[in-house]
Amino acid sequence: MILTSNITDYLNQYLKISEIPDTSKNGLQVQGAEEIEKVAVAVDACLETFEAVAQEQAQMILVHHGIFWNEVELLTGYHYKRVKYLLENNINLYAAHLPLDVHSEVGNNVQLAKLLELEVVGEFGEYHGLALGIEAKSLKPVRLPEFSNRLEERLNTSIRIDQFGPEEFSRIGIVTGGGAFLIPQAIAAGLDCFITGEPKHSLYHVGKESQINLIYGGHYATETLGVKAVAKHLEHKFNIKTTFIDKPTGL
Repeated sequence: MILTSNITDYLNQYLKISEIPDTSKNGLQVQGAEEIEKVAVAVDACLETFEAVAQEQAQMILVHHGIFWNEVELLTGYHYKRVKYLLENNINLYAAHLPLDVHSEVGNNVQLAKLLELEVVGEFGEYHGLALGIEAKSLKPVRLPEFSNRLEERLNTSIRIDQFGPEEFSRIGIVTGGGAFLIPQAIAAGLDCFITGEPKHSLYHVGKESQINLIYGGHYATETLGVKAVAKHLEHKFNIKTTFIDKPTGL
């Protein structure tokens, strides 16, 4: 068994929790068991996920989207039920939002680049002083149909493609999840293609008129990669069991 404090202290340092500005209250959000034999990981903190954690007999759940953000939320309704379940089942809840998006090893962005066999060559997309996105390139130019098929197959999900740019390209921007608001910055950076999770209606014509290819791989699907990578990292670091809780939203 590993002490919960050992894992949380390590994750706080490894993911640079205190260094990255975020609206999420990252780190240990709900305290549970003092010792851990098994860690579950998931994209979203919700009651369905917590029930699966209990069934897996895990003592900690690490998520990308936690339950505590900047806004004060009263412990009533669904929020009360979530916290109550965690406390009654002695489950630790750990959240890593933007720190997990931008991490250079286990981050959602770099893991998606790795999945697509792309080389990370730089950063872009300023957000509160943080570079939220990465620029990646292929060793040789890729064609949009083959490239999008690769993404769809490897994420095992349906994607949306707005082919507004060249059919063959090499400069690709990646911001997983809800990164569509950075489309103007992807355009300003001169990228040929931008991959994110979900579209933003107000930026449809911006992309079209700027002739940039936009690929939407799904908010959920593009953010499964980081938590899975953290799970593998923890297995090697602490020699503990991990499991991925898959609760897709279809979004």
